[in-house]
Amino acid sequence: MKQSSTSGTTEVAGAVPADGGGGRAPEAEPVERLEAYRTELTGYCYRMLGSAFEAEDAVQETMVRAWRSYDRFEGRSSLRSWLYRIATHVCLDLLKGSQRRARPMDLASPSSVETPIGTGLPEATWIGPVPDQRVLASAGDPAETAVARESVRLAFISALQRLAPRQRAVLILREVLSWSAREVAELLDSSVASVNSALQRARATLAASGDTVAPQQPLDDAQQALLRRYVDAFERFDMDALTTLLHEDCTLSMPPYELWLRGREDLVTWLLGPGGGCEGSHLLPVTANGRPAFGQYRADGTPWAIQVIETAADGRITALQCFLDTERLFPLFGLPPRHGGPAAE
Repeated sequence: MKQSSTSGTTEVAGAVPADGGGGRAPEAEPVERLEAYRTELTGYCYRMLGSAFEAEDAVQETMVRAWRSYDRFEGRSSLRSWLYRIATHVCLDLLKGSQRRARPMDLASPSSVETPIGTGLPEATWIGPVPDQRVLASAGDPAETAVARESVRLAFISALQRLAPRQRAVLILREVLSWSAREVAELLDSSVASVNSALQRARATLAASGDTVAPQQPLDDAQQALLRRYVDAFERFDMDALTTLLHEDCTLSMPPYELWLRGREDLVTWLLGPGGGCEGSHLLPVTANGRPAFGQYRADGTPWAIQVIETAADGRITALQCFLDTERLFPLFGLPPRHGGPAAE
């Protein structure tokens, strides 16, 4: 089967109508076979693109292209590698000419409590959170699961965005998904030497940023207890109790705003000042980016933020990453449109 170097599909695939030709409905077996790879492909595209919404769009485009060309798939490679080939080219096309996504701390130095919050930047500026169930398999080898969880951590996704797109693909395929250099070379229509060179450069860039994939074990009893104390302190708006849970260099970020803070004293001062509207909030647990997270609702029951929490080995919280695009994020995480607050009339 001859494949295009730009689309990852057969060269004649573009001529096939959207319905597969002749109005033919998709057969159950091919659809089921393709859908079996949706979660892992979404994880791959999310690492490439830094956006849950772009990743889902990319996977949907991958599925459409694959289904259109499925009857000409001759099995010279595995179905999985064929789908990754298509997904890679979809992502590379999306990344052409686009700015890299980032976190607030990637764009500027820490702000002070007195800094005006400013105007929110466009959604395309930011790396966004993703629910674990959208990108992580529910079962598998524990070691592979630990690597997968760490490789969707927000800081690591940010580090990946510093890489050129093809380097990014090489590093994800080699370091996260454990593909061989030969397999990656075939996928990218490249040579093994070129793949190894790209991997070496990508590793050097990540090493300079301080972010590499280091498997993290599931939360232990002590960390679970820390999260329970955090929820209790935050919901009671008890700043003394909250202070004891925060690392001295804890950070607070709030996309779409560029402002971010470092240091627990500044965090508490901000919550008691500009962030005072958080008083009376309710938190519902979710998981995001391999980390504990919460849907935050204001006292009146309206959605306010997705909080993604980072913890350290010393039993303290090191980062509160709050994402305020509730209109899109709360449905993505399966959260209700209201929680708590006055009873509806």
